Amino acid sequence: MKFTLSWLKDHLDTTATVDEIAETLTDLGLEVEGIENPAEALRPFTIGKVVAAEKHPDADKLKVCRVETDTGESQIICGAPNAREGITVVVAKPGTYVPGIETTIQIGKIRGVESHGMMCSEREMELSDEHNGIIELPSGEVGQSFADWLAQNDPAKVDPVIEIAITPNRPDALGVRGIARDLAARGLGTLKARDLEPVPGSFDSPLTVSIDEGARDGCPVFYGRLIRGVRNGPSPAWLQDVLKAIGLRPISFLVDVTNFFTFDRNRPLHVFDADKVSGNLRVHAAEGGETLEALDERTYKLEPGMIAISDDAGVQSLGGIMGGETTGVTEDTVNVFVEAAFFDPIRTAFTGRALKINSDARYRFERGIDPEWTPHGIEHATRMILDHAGGEASHVVKAGEIPDHARAYTLDTDRCSRLVGMEIPAETQRATLTALGFTMEGDTAHVPSWRPDVMGEADLVEEVARIASLTKLEGKPMPRMTDGVPKPILSPLQKREQAARRTAATLGYNECVTYSFIDREAASLFGGGDDATMLANPISSEMSHMRPALLPGLLRAAARNQARGAGDQALFELGYAFSGGEPGEQAQMLTGLMVGRTGPKDVHGSARAVDVFDVKADAEAVLAAIGAPAKVQIQRTGDAWWHPGRHGVICLGPKKVLGVYGEVHPRILEALDVKGPAVAFTVFPEAVPLPKQVRTTRPALEATDLQAVERDFAFVVDADVASLDLVNAAAGADKALISDVRVFDEFVGGSLGEGKKSLAVTVRLQPRDATLTDKDIEAVSAKVVEKVQKATGAELRG
Repeated sequence: MKFTLSWLKDHLDTTATVDEIAETLTDLGLEVEGIENPAEALRPFTIGKVVAAEKHPDADKLKVCRVETDTGESQIICGAPNAREGITVVVAKPGTYVPGIETTIQIGKIRGVESHGMMCSEREMELSDEHNGIIELPSGEVGQSFADWLAQNDPAKVDPVIEIAITPNRPDALGVRGIARDLAARGLGTLKARDLEPVPGSFDSPLTVSIDEGARDGCPVFYGRLIRGVRNGPSPAWLQDVLKAIGLRPISFLVDVTNFFTFDRNRPLHVFDADKVSGNLRVHAAEGGETLEALDERTYKLEPGMIAISDDAGVQSLGGIMGGETTGVTEDTVNVFVEAAFFDPIRTAFTGRALKINSDARYRFERGIDPEWTPHGIEHATRMILDHAGGEASHVVKAGEIPDHARAYTLDTDRCSRLVGMEIPAETQRATLTALGFTMEGDTAHVPSWRPDVMGEADLVEEVARIASLTKLEGKPMPRMTDGVPKPILSPLQKREQAARRTAATLGYNECVTYSFIDREAASLFGGGDDATMLANPISSEMSHMRPALLPGLLRAAARNQARGAGDQALFELGYAFSGGEPGEQAQMLTGLMVGRTGPKDVHGSARAVDVFDVKADAEAVLAAIGAPAKVQIQRTGDAWWHPGRHGVICLGPKKVLGVYGEVHPRILEALDVKGPAVAFTVFPEAVPLPKQVRTTRPALEATDLQAVERDFAFVVDADVASLDLVNAAAGADKALISDVRVFDEFVGGSLGEGKKSLAVTVRLQPRDATLTDKDIEAVSAKVVEKVQKATGAELRG
């Protein structure tokens, strides 16, 4: 949103400087993005007077001028045809930067004669395109700043332009009037009264308007007025100046009037050439397929539901978006029909996005304009047209009713300190809201129609604090709610997330954050891709479904890294995967992925390809960090994206799965363009049982001075028996004495026969009360053999 300082002062009586206004606007939440102040660039230029002008001795078109300046007489060579004795000129002394020619003036010689400066034209000063001669001023004192002279005699040329950023919740600040209101409420000036009496009509408009029943939601009210006998042409200089200053091109007076009120009051208008309208105007919802040749010289095909304004010949305007070329005004327009209507923000946004039209009208209507000012807008536009273009106005034509946006909320003056921590007197709060346009009835604040963003009591407090300035907010420590040691803030699951993330990073994995959306093909590889997880409005075709697992995102990341030369990778992600689209149909998980080798090539051969046991160890480390039981079962019932013979499911029972690890199926790697080998693991923090007893301290250290005893056993088992099953069986023989069981040897073939293998384990016995005797050791050994035989069908190897 751009506006000039003089435009702002049309609404605000203030003596504040540009810098004060800019600082205040930013503090009010209307952030200033830039200030264009032409006076600053013109400040080094001064006024001089030519006291003599003689022909250059070596050039017919050059003159040697003696110019009186604030530093005395200077000799300046000039080639302008109007350079002559007695005129008042603008002088650029040596060292002055001239923006129009992007040059800093220096003392130099022109055809052998020294020149100590330059007399400037308007184009060289970037004041206009005029360059047929130097500037001749009708007045001015020698040495006076040219910027000051312009401020007194032609202020439009040095009018500062301020640009502010508008947040979507402040449509009222899309008009200069709304900006002035905020500044006045802060105390930076007084808001001027700019209302006028309605313009009386002298005849009934032959052009009428109707709104179809199906279009009243999109266009609740439409005001129109015919003005006949106007003289359309160039706009007055002041109107052209303000439009040019904010980057708009003056077109004709009637069009410029609509553009002026769009920025002055946030009130978009439209004008039809009444002689080009066939029949009457009708506001309706498009059926689909209608076309409009718009003012931007493009033809648009309408979709069903778009609000259109048509006559008997077809669609002539898109409601709240853009008018049509067929009924547009020209310099030959004599009879004009002025439109001021209110269009629904959502319907306007739908139309603009569908047709990809960006206009100043759409920008304002889709954010919300003041519905109550609709009839006033047509009166203001009528008065301006009559004053500058003449003509005779008809009675106002109205269709529909202004929508009721009235609402009121209670102002709790004590709530300000609780919500924003500022102590503001109650009377000051009421005065602030009154200055912003709210109507106060006791402690009840009636919201003005131009503030659609105020939707509750908290918004009233926000307005009070905003005007008072949040820079005055002082930081204060929050009071403690309870005495003593506060309770933990993090939940058990949050603590697990923290521990799991730190453990994975400690193990050498790099954390990734991938999108929760993936494409259908990748989702189907991991058991997803159905309609339940499909997005209704995806960002792109590659993000059409919610991810069923974290692994596809990590594999995609690995493939991108491999394409850029990073072959050895260890990545992990902690997040949610989705089995459906309803609440509760998601599961938190941590997935780690290793690709390539364990390290760079090494002369000692320590680098090797990653394997399933690498990720098994990492999965166990993460589970241990989040408090999972040490004794688990390993099953081979993993999903289809795991290698069928090189994976394991970590569980506490058939239905209690804590995690899974293994090698990624080659089919998956090929589909996602990942060069293997690739191994991965996934743990489910939510599946780990919570401890039965919650302790605030660590348990007491249990140390013993009794010597541990180790015994080795070799069992012959079937080749498909898992070593973990044997270890768990041995450890369960005597849970009090047996502290550790580990496999140290495996033998296959030989005298064992086909389908058999030998597993050798070491069982460590750690006594607590007394040293073990031979009899105690033999008893425990017998239990170990018995337990293993019963669990796995093993035989003790002789």
